[in-house]
Amino acid sequence: MQRSMESLDQRDKKPMKSGSLRKLFASDRASEIAEAALVLPLAFMILLGIYWFGRAFNIYATLNHAAREGARAAAAQTCASCGNGPNGNVANIVTQAMQASSVDPGQIKLYTPNPAPNFCTLGPVGSCQPIGTTNITLCTNIVLQNPPSPNGLGAPACGVSVSFRYPYQFWLPFTSLNNQQLLLTADVQTVGEY
Repeated sequence: MQRSMESLDQRDKKPMKSGSLRKLFASDRASEIAEAALVLPLAFMILLGIYWFGRAFNIYATLNHAAREGARAAAAQTCASCGNGPNGNVANIVTQAMQASSVDPGQIKLYTPNPAPNFCTLGPVGSCQPIGTTNITLCTNIVLQNPPSPNGLGAPACGVSVSFRYPYQFWLPFTSLNNQQLLLTADVQTVGEY
């Protein structure tokens, strides 16, 4: 057994002759190299895909968290004599939540809910408009799509909606997703405190 191992080691150290090139391609070592050349790029693409889809999911969760925090701030009652309207506060809260997760709030795109929300007949007059120059749409005093009510009884719930879009760029070379931009949408509704 030992002698055969020594002969293999000695055979590897011999200079290559023209006929031994044929033997190299016929040996197992050549097939291992060919298999690695086929499998490694595929494994690398799968790892890149896992990373970029994971990042897209992370940004989507961040957008929904920021919209949820903004909707919660818009639904809370404000001090009438303090001069702090809900609009500026919502934009600041959404921006801070996005910056905390290293997501650039400057890339927010305007998104108006479609279909347009129905406004409640009770309480203050409802509206649906962008907040300043932030491209964040705040809809106030709207009828919620799936209102929470015990046993399905009672009047429809009224609340607020915060919505916006954010562009996400995929970088998966050699695929149809390379340099493709997706618009991730955040549209959150919260019951109002009227």
